[in-house]
Amino acid sequence: MPKILGESLAEHRSQVRAKVFDAMRTLLYTRGFDAITLSGVASAAGVGRTAIYNHFPDRESLLVAFVEHETSQYVIRLREALAAVSDPVEALAVFVRMQLRVLAGRHTPPGAKLNALLSPEAYQRMAEHVDPITTELRSILQAGIAAGQMVAEDVDVLVTMITASLASREVVDAGSQLDDTIETAVRFILRAVGVRVA
Repeated sequence: MPKILGESLAEHRSQVRAKVFDAMRTLLYTRGFDAITLSGVASAAGVGRTAIYNHFPDRESLLVAFVEHETSQYVIRLREALAAVSDPVEALAVFVRMQLRVLAGRHTPPGAKLNALLSPEAYQRMAEHVDPITTELRSILQAGIAAGQMVAEDVDVLVTMITASLASREVVDAGSQLDDTIETAVRFILRAVGVRVA
């Protein structure tokens, strides 16, 4: 019988998933998804091949679960940071800084683009995990417009434009100037929604 990690089956499952996600994170950003196999992730995580197949039937399922985990952890941190500010303008600045910090901390996975490697269903499931982040941005903009601090434009268009602006790796590939670059991006986004910035 395989060794159980932790004191319960639920704790065991949680610990196995944590080890697998740590290994997945490393492999994804060093080798790329196209080079990942479940047995390779199991080996890197120090878990048996059978154990990983009990959790994830294929590498698409593993990737979707990994993205869901990473996104849910980020959403928790984002909501905590936003709860600490009441001003919509400051909330938008916090949002922009956090988005760019996360982007700066993630290296583009080598290999083919994920949307070319995944089934349309798996790619759609991954994309759905971004919805809570978009919801937070939409709420910030709606509050800013309602308070008269931001221009009354179509919020869906603003969300799309801001999201696109914050998705470019070139913004955060600034090396030692990252802090200055992020603050420039914050001012850019604030101006884009009609906030007067010094």
